[in-house]
Amino acid sequence: MQMKRSEQKENIDPRRKQLLEDIRKTKYALDCAYSNFENVVDPDLIDCSIYELQAVQMRYRFLLRQAELLDSVSG
Repeated sequence: MQMKRSEQKENIDPRRKQLLEDIRKTKYALDCAYSNFENVVDPDLIDCSIYELQAVQMRYRFLLRQAELLDSVSG
């Protein structure tokens, strides 16, 4: 018997739910960082944008690895 989508969402592990939310927010931050980098012209702001972009990329990769680990443990 298949569960309805609303029932499936309620059964999601809270850690997984929080991780997915963090990934979603970080993806948005990554999109914003790319946009900022593409639009700045001042050399100091370019450097700042590069550091911000690298930091958000590292966080995104970390969260994706955590999701893989959680999947391997729970699945």
